[in-house]
Amino acid sequence: MNDGSTPADAPKTQSPRPPRQSLPGRAAALVRNAWRGLTSMRTALVLLFLLALAAIPGALLPQRSLNEGKVNEYIAARSTLGPIMDKLELFDVFGSFWFTAIYMLLFISLVGCILPRCVEYAKALRTQPVAAPRNLARLPHHRSETVDEDPDAVAARVRKQLRGWRVVQRAGGERAKHPGEITLSAEKGFLREAGNLVFHLGLVALLVSIAVGKLFYYEGNRIVIASGDESFCTTSPAAFDSFRWGLEGDGTGITPLCVKVKDFTADYLENGQAEMFTSNISYQVGDDLTDNVWRDTQIKVNHPLRVAGDRVYLQGHGYAPTFTVTFPNGETRTETLQWRPDDATTFLSSGAMRFDPPGGMYSDEDERRKNQIAIEGLFAPTALFHGNLLSSSYPAMNDPAVAIDVYKGDTGLDTGNPQSLFSLNKELINQGRLVKQERVNLFPGESKTLADGTQVRFDGAVDFVNLQVSHDPAQQWVLVSAIVMMGGLLVSLVIKRRRVWVRIYPTSGPGALPGKDADTMSATLAEGERHTVVELGGLARTDQAGWGDEFDRLCTRLLDDERTTRRR
Repeated sequence: MNDGSTPADAPKTQSPRPPRQSLPGRAAALVRNAWRGLTSMRTALVLLFLLALAAIPGALLPQRSLNEGKVNEYIAARSTLGPIMDKLELFDVFGSFWFTAIYMLLFISLVGCILPRCVEYAKALRTQPVAAPRNLARLPHHRSETVDEDPDAVAARVRKQLRGWRVVQRAGGERAKHPGEITLSAEKGFLREAGNLVFHLGLVALLVSIAVGKLFYYEGNRIVIASGDESFCTTSPAAFDSFRWGLEGDGTGITPLCVKVKDFTADYLENGQAEMFTSNISYQVGDDLTDNVWRDTQIKVNHPLRVAGDRVYLQGHGYAPTFTVTFPNGETRTETLQWRPDDATTFLSSGAMRFDPPGGMYSDEDERRKNQIAIEGLFAPTALFHGNLLSSSYPAMNDPAVAIDVYKGDTGLDTGNPQSLFSLNKELINQGRLVKQERVNLFPGESKTLADGTQVRFDGAVDFVNLQVSHDPAQQWVLVSAIVMMGGLLVSLVIKRRRVWVRIYPTSGPGALPGKDADTMSATLAEGERHTVVELGGLARTDQAGWGDEFDRLCTRLLDDERTTRRR
């Protein structure tokens, strides 16, 4: 129904549409919002959780950087899923693109989150404590007393008792509720936020230290026979069985170090479980290399040799059988070579050896190649036979034995093609170029003579150790960062942030005491007698157990009970 003030057919007025934001403005807003979301503490916590979650495959799956053979076996056993997992870099987790992306996002998020908080904390340190609220009775902790003292004297005494607090005294002002009022604002516990910031700064330093270490580290593994006769020097990557270095490394700049393994001792429990591995070694470093001085030391599991910024770890061990081959002309060849432990519980090991006839024994090169000797089989440190099948019952070398196949023919030693250290080339066997002569079980000192008069003797076995030489220039910074993190976390958990306000104002006569009627007060206070009211209020920034008891103790210390005349 129309009241006549506006024509019924008048067009409706539309509200003006907001101006459309330009494309650069929208892009800038998107970047700004994305940055705010990335640098929030919630995002940092989510990324930290994702980083821990992303590290789980690195602990559950074999990693190519540690054992490429295990990775190949894992992929071969899963013909469909294995290649997909390999494309997703699940066998190289800590070097994968997705782990690196989470790592970098976490680093950026922490830096973007912590720096503004550090600036705000620096400003807060220069800011005076806030003025006292008008009604202290509304605070979680409150107490009021009347004392026979002058307000200035009470204020001076309270300031003296609040030593160690940040205290600001204010007199009167527009917000004063009473004539001659004095207020004190006190704060304590600023180190709590400092500890929180130190913890996060330590976390950033830890991430940076790990990243720097991965850029400039190198790590090499070398298997050494533990007889005191074999040594190696870290002159180049070629001195190691396997070697890898960081993104900024090129295999040069290795610390000169020579190591000789004198012996190895393994301690086992009755069930065969390893208890401790110990090895006595000699080493040369620095001027020892030119003076030919060997220094003796002992290394154990988790107790490496630390020298010249490098660490030499005792990572594992195994057995190296020794065989002697006597050729028909009476010349011999003796070889000691490590065999691979296939059973980590009993150390049943497998391996292979290849022997080339002595020079000049055969004038024809083809004839010499047809008379090479190869051995492939199993070694048991404590022999256990099931018929003719050899097994091992204990990892210690109590009763060693071998079960071997002896081959004669072309072992492929001079073909230039790479061969496995622990097995013979099956193609040579399938082509008939390497022919099996005998299958035999041997104990130390026993031998087997082939049809052409060649004799193969098992001489026993010795221990070998797997040494790892590692260099990480940022390792000490990782330790320092971790200690700083723990110190900051401890401070943030122990220290409490709290505030206390004190309002002091004079009062005279019973009628001036709020909350008390005149008849009651006249019974204790004479007319015209002058007193001072002290109100205290306390507030913890966060709920803290025990703050109420601390506030009561603080009140007892601030208010001298001998001067108190009335408590409200």
